Amino acid sequence: MSAELESLLQETEELMRKSISHLEAELAKVRAGKANPQMLDGIHVDYYGNATLIGQVANVSVVDARTLTIQPWEKNMLQPIERAILQANIGITPQNDGNIIRIFLPPMTEERRRELVKKSNQEGEHGKVSVRNVRRDAIERVKKLQKDGLSEDAAKDAEADIQEMTDRFIALVEKHLVAKEKEIMHV
Repeated sequence: MSAELESLLQETEELMRKSISHLEAELAKVRAGKANPQMLDGIHVDYYGNATLIGQVANVSVVDARTLTIQPWEKNMLQPIERAILQANIGITPQNDGNIIRIFLPPMTEERRRELVKKSNQEGEHGKVSVRNVRRDAIERVKKLQKDGLSEDAAKDAEADIQEMTDRFIALVEKHLVAKEKEIMHV
């Protein structure tokens, strides 16, 4: 197998791994009934005119299974953090006591659990599409290499390797979705 083809396969696998990593990060943000600081990932606070992640202006910790606390490093950041959480529209209301912000997570209803499973499945579909797009691009590059002199057998073998890799990563997406659904639906 040519070095160029080997490089293409390694690059394809790396891009598919990145798709899975992104999926894992997105699924971690989906609430599963337990308090998790990652629920607040991606929420930006106005910190002296700059959009800054909550984790960079405050300490976020889990008190118990249903409570998060946010301890800002500067007391004047309480209001902006509270405002940012409300604007993020993630279905929780922060409570500010003047020193820290507490977030109490109410028990989820069956309907809310089903909505979260649906959201997880949408993220899974995005992950699958991402993996398939990587496959498509890789196969196009193999065909280009074939036009530039790569043998037909080597091209067919490379396409088979890419398809096998795709099947493996799609199965991994499914595995993540099944685990997330089980976690969400567990009462």
